[in-house]
Amino acid sequence: MNAYRHIRPLALAASLALLAGGAQAQATARPATQAGTPAPADKLFTWIDADPKAELWLDSGFATYHFDRDKNLNGGNRGLGAEYRFSGTMAAVAGRFVNSDRVYSNYAGVIWQPWALGPVRLGAAIAAFDGYPKMRDRGWFPALIPTFTYEYERVGVNVGVIPSYKDRLYGGISVQLKVKLF
Repeated sequence: MNAYRHIRPLALAASLALLAGGAQAQATARPATQAGTPAPADKLFTWIDADPKAELWLDSGFATYHFDRDKNLNGGNRGLGAEYRFSGTMAAVAGRFVNSDRVYSNYAGVIWQPWALGPVRLGAAIAAFDGYPKMRDRGWFPALIPTFTYEYERVGVNVGVIPSYKDRLYGGISVQLKVKLF
């Protein structure tokens, strides 16, 4: 029996609530503008400044809702990772987790998020993964994963939309919680 079966739906619901709450807060906050100049909140999508940053985040494993519900996949992908945001639009990431096939996987790459929808960053994780038994015999492979991020002060959540790939990788929506160390 999977010990995480009750946590997955709660984590997904909590993440969606955070995203919705942040979007609502952004929609009600209207900055003062000069006459005739549209407020930034009036734009649906905005560009994020790529100014230098120095933030270190501690990332959890993942809670994954798989699209293939009948395959008895592991959705409680416990693990640990790190995320170093070196600009407003990019962060280096690395970590280890128990994947959907119940085998340890490692990952390393970057998250590139040049756009925002309210307080939610939009972009993709461009990374390499290993450990999947049906994918290159557990060897490393590249992946491009649409990724959405919401951060509030010292806590945040990354949401990735994992595409399915033949019978080798199982798609789903993965939620990763994170805490800012500095």
